[in-house]
Amino acid sequence: MSWRTPWARRSLAVVVVAVVALTGAACSKKDDTSEHAASPGDVMKVAQGKLDDTSGLQLSLTTQDLPEGVTGLVSAEGTGTDAPAFDGTITVVIAGTEVPVPVIAVGGKVFAKIPLTVGWSDVDPSEYGAPDPAALMAPGTGFSSLLPITTDLKKGDSERGGADNNEILTVYTGKVPGEAMRKVIPSSSGDSFDVAYEITDQGELREAKLTGVFYPKTDAMTYTVTFDAYGTTKEISAP
Repeated sequence: MSWRTPWARRSLAVVVVAVVALTGAACSKKDDTSEHAASPGDVMKVAQGKLDDTSGLQLSLTTQDLPEGVTGLVSAEGTGTDAPAFDGTITVVIAGTEVPVPVIAVGGKVFAKIPLTVGWSDVDPSEYGAPDPAALMAPGTGFSSLLPITTDLKKGDSERGGADNNEILTVYTGKVPGEAMRKVIPSSSGDSFDVAYEITDQGELREAKLTGVFYPKTDAMTYTVTFDAYGTTKEISAP
């Protein structure tokens, strides 16, 4: 049979097209892999940028192991914006009792509805072992500032997560110096903190677990912080 026949030429063309298609697919797969092969340090920089650039988000901070006898923060939940500002509720332990307090933080001031008082009061959150919640969103004093200075970074496993299980979350672990942590949570007294970040395939920090000594002369504990609804917008003003 001659390769010059129409049938032979068509067969050869089919083979060539198939080879080209397979080669292209292989190259595409290789390119995809290279695009997602960013170093852990690069991932931290992207996640920092996402936090610093967002107009706002839903923020939650919790702990299950506040040391006994400590006046401190057990939870904070609300909306943080790039003003920076915060509108939500913080819960502190005072004399062994958990006290939830509505809080608005904006313009460098923190206002709270103190139990058994009328209206809003101008408060110093450090008196309750809590940070200024608005500062948690600020580039220099907020959670984003911890990402690029995290050392001993290691990439861990990836898994599906998110509200609809439609995100790919990758864990990165490392350490943060105590001096840096004190800028975020002023009561921190440890020299070093272990951290574990969950970051989406889009570069958004979704969760941070911070472990170390957060209150003087106490055992190590863990704060878990979640970041959701990037792009939230909200006007927050002083009451």
